[in-house]
Amino acid sequence: MPLKLELGDVVQMKKKHPCGGDLWEVVRTGMDIRIKCQKCGRQVLMPRETFEKRVKKILTQRPGES
Repeated sequence: MPLKLELGDVVQMKKKHPCGGDLWEVVRTGMDIRIKCQKCGRQVLMPRETFEKRVKKILTQRPGES
């Protein structure tokens, strides 16, 4: 069962980005997930399967979404 993600959700990843940040904003969803580092602004595109293995937890979701 895929994670329920919406644009703008903030997730914490298991490993830190080389800049030291581990908080990412979801910018694109679908078969691939694009996330943006909250510290340096770098964007990364990865397959959904890989993303779901690497995500630690979803910190914030858009209000009103369930």
